[in-house]
Amino acid sequence: MILPARISIPLVLLALATSPVSAQPMQSVPTVSLLPTPWMNPTLAPDARADLVEKEMTLDEKLQLVEGFYGSNINFVWSKPAPPKYRPFLLGTAGYVPGIPRLEIPALIESDAGLGIANNSGMRPGDTATAFPSGLSNAASWNPDAPFEVGAALGSEARARGFNVVLDGALNLARDPRGGRTFEYAGEDPLLAGTMAGEEARGIQSNHVITTEKHYALNDQESGRFTLNAIIDEPSARESDLLAFEIAIEHGAPGAIMCAYEKVNGTFACENSFLLNDVLKRDWHYPGWVLSDWGAVHSTVAAANSGLDQESASGFDNTEFFGAPLLKAIQSNAVPPARLDDMVHRILRSMFAVGLFDNPAVKKADAMPDNTLVAQVASEESMVLLKNEGGILPLGAGVRRIAVIGKHGDVGMLSGGGSSQVQPIGYNPADDYMKGGSVIVLANGTKITPTDHLVFDPPSPLAEIKARLGTGVVTFDDGEDRERATANARSADVAIVFAKQWMTEGEDVPNLSLPGKQDALIEAVAAANPHTIVVLETGGPVLMPWLKTVPGVVEAWYAGNGGSAALTRVLFGDVNPSGRLPITFPQDESQLPRPILPGFALPFSSFDVDYTEGANVGYRWFDSRGLTPLFPFGFGLSYTTFAIKDLKLESNGTITAGVDVSNTGAREGADTVQIYATPPSPAGAHAVARLIGWSKVDLKPGETRHVSITGDLRLLASFNKDEDDWNIAAGDYAVTVGQSSTQPVETAHITLAARKIKP
Repeated sequence: MILPARISIPLVLLALATSPVSAQPMQSVPTVSLLPTPWMNPTLAPDARADLVEKEMTLDEKLQLVEGFYGSNINFVWSKPAPPKYRPFLLGTAGYVPGIPRLEIPALIESDAGLGIANNSGMRPGDTATAFPSGLSNAASWNPDAPFEVGAALGSEARARGFNVVLDGALNLARDPRGGRTFEYAGEDPLLAGTMAGEEARGIQSNHVITTEKHYALNDQESGRFTLNAIIDEPSARESDLLAFEIAIEHGAPGAIMCAYEKVNGTFACENSFLLNDVLKRDWHYPGWVLSDWGAVHSTVAAANSGLDQESASGFDNTEFFGAPLLKAIQSNAVPPARLDDMVHRILRSMFAVGLFDNPAVKKADAMPDNTLVAQVASEESMVLLKNEGGILPLGAGVRRIAVIGKHGDVGMLSGGGSSQVQPIGYNPADDYMKGGSVIVLANGTKITPTDHLVFDPPSPLAEIKARLGTGVVTFDDGEDRERATANARSADVAIVFAKQWMTEGEDVPNLSLPGKQDALIEAVAAANPHTIVVLETGGPVLMPWLKTVPGVVEAWYAGNGGSAALTRVLFGDVNPSGRLPITFPQDESQLPRPILPGFALPFSSFDVDYTEGANVGYRWFDSRGLTPLFPFGFGLSYTTFAIKDLKLESNGTITAGVDVSNTGAREGADTVQIYATPPSPAGAHAVARLIGWSKVDLKPGETRHVSITGDLRLLASFNKDEDDWNIAAGDYAVTVGQSSTQPVETAHITLAARKIKP
């Protein structure tokens, strides 16, 4: 697949679509209108169309549109079953909002989709879907085209299954790399995360399928996610987690935003008027709707008046909060009728804007799309070469015997767990492994043994490496017997060890060490064979006590159905690795803002998490504390070399940086030019550099290209909560061009005048 020409970041920000685009779910009841339907005129603006249909709706119909039902194959013990008339539509879905046939309002058919279409089982016997690279993997490409292409492919698979809403677009900043959903998110920087998540949303919605950016906001760990209280001051939130969402909305125009589980400054996110009314709807002028995460609603009146527009999972929530309770609240005027009208308008408006009315999704009866090639291309751009001592990679013609070592290397590439889990193309239930964790003792004495499924996405890296090597010899050892594995490695030209860190929704990892005895295995193999390469299949950063003994390290992330082919092409040099880290790899947990993960052993107890690091997330934290990471944000090696020079700055209120970048090596490759700016700081304070833009550039050997990058003003500013605006400080700004957050190539200075920006 040929991706579109690369683009520099920041992109021209996109407003929410004003022309209809579309997607509709499957519904057995025919959508036959008994009334004239002027709202079906596609030349009208989405708001006008929403107004027209809303005028015809009864109170009961409005209430129906703001309450969704939990769709699952499992009826959890705390769930209240959906009304019988809706149950046939729930199987194989994440959720279902009934349509209104007389007004031609389609039902909303929803699927989880963090790694691909997750709610595929139950739709058809044996149904599978493409497993795409994880969100963190896509972010590691630093190429916005990659998540857009993934999103477009994912959206096409949603349509083929009759889904018109996908619960994708996770971009909570990685404040703690031990967070169980780190793999779903897009890293630690608000510009990078917001851009990449926004582009995936734009790709999904190009298929007339609504996507939901989530989890709004500060859902930055899984431990205690239902009970924790995230404490952060407003300027810090605006300059970090909230800015990531703001940028994603500008790029992707998502039809819906999903509010999170936890409390923020003492108030649950789904009834937090500051987050939903003040920031999202007032300051950002967001025209779409807010739907709840599954089980995140705690009230009727407070939630509705604070900006929640739709209860997503009545039956999964502890009780019904919209529906009959909302009717009662409206009748007593505890919730003004105008608030219900606004809720309905926002839902309809997005349905028109994204195209659910005009281009309904129709479930296909024949074979589902196979987008393995899209997944492969995205993965090829995202794999990060972390170490290449002595040029051990790419593997050359002299390599004729390879020892592949590591459990499940003969099955597939590791996938993350939880609601994002996909039954991948080529899925074999026999390769679905149960994970048994160590026993966790809660404060009340309850003992929990975590269990979940580890799914590996075929084909296996072993099979791909064998096919690529041809007449050479490839042996496999699962590494369970260390002596056998080292003997296998000793007889090979090269040993490739597959190391794994599994992450899942609902459970953080206790530390950043590779689980089990993998570190000892790598040390033993490296001692037996000095030509050892470690391939990391991880959901985020891991510690590497063996790093000095191993000449080659590749971070492959959770790579999906195309991962084994992508990895093999990288190892053999068919692809020059160009991924860069979207997240800092610390040397150990003591370098993190909270060395001990809050609430890890107390997931059902209420506790506070005080984000004292403020807006200094990830590399900014390391900079503010003078810490040296194991691998810095933005880092990545190549099989060629690059030179960056002649940094020149211009200002027209913001900063534009121009540089020349050259490929000085013998191979074609891509470099990611990164621009960081350090604003002036008060006397005695340490100024922290911020990523303000980047450009990924493909270059042939000897080629030079000029790159110009203009920074977003918000990335140079501080937020003033008293005046509700962004302030650009007057003074000297140090601007650095580099190949990571700690690898400056050139620095220049520019003076900016003071100015204010309204949200």
